Amino acid sequence: MNLRIRSRALVLTGAALLAVATALPPGAAAAAPDRTDRPSGDGLSAVIRYTEYGIPHIVAGDYPSLGFGEGWAQAADQVCVLADGFVTGRGERSRYFGPDAATDGSLSSAATNLTSDLFFRGINAAGTVEKLLAQPAPAGPSRQAKELMRGYAAGYNAWLRQHRVTDPACRGAAWVKPITTLDVARHGYALALLSGQGAAVDGITGARPPVAGAQPGQAPRRTAERRTAGQVAAARRHFDRSRADMGSNAVAFSGETTANGRGLLIGNPHYPWHGGRRFWQSQVTIPGELDAAGGSLLGVTSISIGHNSRIAWSHTVAMGVPLTMRELTLVPNDPTSYLVDGRPVKMTKRTVTVPARGADGRTTEVTRTQWWTRYGPVTTSYGGIDLPWTAGSAYALDDANAANLRFSDAGLSLSKARSVDGVRDALNRTQGLPWVNTIAADSGGHSLFTQSQVLPRLTDELVARCSTALGRQIYPETGLAVLDGSRGSCGLGRDADAVQDGIFGPSAMPTLKDAPYAENSNDSAWLANADQPLTGYPPVFGDIGTQRSMRTRGAIEDVDAMAERGRLTVADLVKQQFANRVPAADLAADDAAKACAALPGGTAVDSGGKRVDVSAACDVLAGWDRTVRTDSAGALLFDRFWRRLSDATPERELWRVPFSAADPVATPNTLNTADPRFARSLADAVGELRAARIALDAPLGEHQFVVRGGKRIPVSGGTESLGVWNKTEADWNSAKGGYSEVVHGSSYIQAVGFDGSGCPNARTLLTYSQSSNPNSPHYSDQTELYSAGRMVKERFCAQDILASPKLRVVRVSEH
Repeated sequence: MNLRIRSRALVLTGAALLAVATALPPGAAAAAPDRTDRPSGDGLSAVIRYTEYGIPHIVAGDYPSLGFGEGWAQAADQVCVLADGFVTGRGERSRYFGPDAATDGSLSSAATNLTSDLFFRGINAAGTVEKLLAQPAPAGPSRQAKELMRGYAAGYNAWLRQHRVTDPACRGAAWVKPITTLDVARHGYALALLSGQGAAVDGITGARPPVAGAQPGQAPRRTAERRTAGQVAAARRHFDRSRADMGSNAVAFSGETTANGRGLLIGNPHYPWHGGRRFWQSQVTIPGELDAAGGSLLGVTSISIGHNSRIAWSHTVAMGVPLTMRELTLVPNDPTSYLVDGRPVKMTKRTVTVPARGADGRTTEVTRTQWWTRYGPVTTSYGGIDLPWTAGSAYALDDANAANLRFSDAGLSLSKARSVDGVRDALNRTQGLPWVNTIAADSGGHSLFTQSQVLPRLTDELVARCSTALGRQIYPETGLAVLDGSRGSCGLGRDADAVQDGIFGPSAMPTLKDAPYAENSNDSAWLANADQPLTGYPPVFGDIGTQRSMRTRGAIEDVDAMAERGRLTVADLVKQQFANRVPAADLAADDAAKACAALPGGTAVDSGGKRVDVSAACDVLAGWDRTVRTDSAGALLFDRFWRRLSDATPERELWRVPFSAADPVATPNTLNTADPRFARSLADAVGELRAARIALDAPLGEHQFVVRGGKRIPVSGGTESLGVWNKTEADWNSAKGGYSEVVHGSSYIQAVGFDGSGCPNARTLLTYSQSSNPNSPHYSDQTELYSAGRMVKERFCAQDILASPKLRVVRVSEH
């Protein structure tokens, strides 16, 4: 039967929406109507057309109503995860979950609920987000972005009023409650701070001044040298991309490489599979104004990675460092005052009180003090770097994103762009991306890479003039500047084209347009195209002429070969996603197998001094297909061996042929099998698998899987050090059969092409599926597709949406 909309139904653009509900194919709406399938009242409302895999296509007449539909639909799939994030932003984790429990790390680095609450309550008490909301665009969010936030909160609340929560993660929980526009804005602000203040939460909330009157003194030279060496080593570890919990691959191909002369793009972000940094998939439409599809980070009101009828874009986590450290010279006998140009400046004391649930269930209040300067908060650590507050000095964190509430505007503007030039214009206008690069392709055949990221304006001249002794050691290697906070002349200044003080303007951003391919796998902009290297940018953007990660090397090899072959189609992009080639194996597996076969007696000594028979491993390594597909026999053995060897062996000792900037994709190479760590790592891996009763040639999918609804779902892909495009980071638990849960890796994947029809040819996949509710039919359906190496044929144009055999139309409203 056909569904009809009454005269009081949605106030949209006339026939455009009416067609949504009346043009259903026969039988498409035969099921009983949804409980919210009713005419809207006088408030906000939207139509949601669900297609296969629970993907919602949201249509509304204006931005508040579009936000309403988005908030309603996200709550339907992810209410527990969203509610948990809003509890975090309000600083109420200690009240509901206890002060000492760990957070999931989605919105900050806080080790406990208490430090998380102290941090976010401090921001809230200062009215930081309210002040940013009040700023006129472009420095603050646009009217449309604020309307989306308002509508999102209303939609989320309407869903809560109209439904019972069935997810056992929060069913009946007191912390699942209505939200405000401010909650939504605070959530977006927390995401912007992730790489800056958000990575120093424990150091900010735990910073305590030394006892007043203590003498500065001077540490013995050797002690100071050891401290500095430790700080430099910690900085290297923090900025080591192989340790990151977020990453991505993306490549845009220009028309000269494709079968029809139009652009192609594949985006493969690597994000957490659990918690508040999950993606969620949708299409958002305001007829005549906006029509885009893609993945959004939960709680975000615009498409994060996606496409429209003419352009497709993706993001990769960038190497740019969005903060600056300020080394303060303190006033003698007053450790909460610092000197600027010889004059004392008093720190701002921010007292924060957090309600916390005790072991007896009673709520008590915990009060702590934070200290703020003209640069930002005093911190005693950042990303594991020790930054002591002594009688003579302290460190303040100057976060370039502390004034950035433009994240949603960036996504909204990208959704409306019509070409890669429009993409650049959108990024130049909003300047809202806190920690990502952008890769894009358009229907005209153009490609783009740009590191249009919010970064502190650290010119070479400023860094040379103002770096402290610690900064002179850390900055060249990591891009983290430590500047002298005692000199007013060491301010960051302002670029003429920047929307806020102290950041680089768009003209400074490393950008590559119309190369045959533009690719990034979380290394710097240098080799976005290996034949057209980008240079000349300061270290705060990333390094130049240094060794690339194994994943970058493998990706460049793959996409360069694809571009050279030409005649590319969307099918080639899907094939690349699921090729599961192991670049590390192509460099090392043959040498490892030969060296294994040459071991005297076929044995090697493990880390415990035990001699292990490794002879069977030699044939397994030799016969392995060098992939991490679920049926690959030998992949697990190489994985366990390679993790040990690469962790234990410095890069310069792992390979016989060192890195050369003249040949950065092919070097280093040739495994150094003479190093004793080679045989030891092999023995350890063989011993470990045998102890777990796992065959050395067991298919990977038997021991790398997730369990959903009691069913094992095999998962392909591999860890960072293997260099696999289809990255999978999983928890190893031999007692549970191996890698029994994915922590992070491939998430919202899209492969997009254009044919000029206005209906993009797109394949998408949300690897962990739309809902984290085990009672949802969309808890694991796309995960099973991922296991099978398949993607969803997207329905973008109205006729394709309406032709879906799974079509379900829901009209949602406030009343």
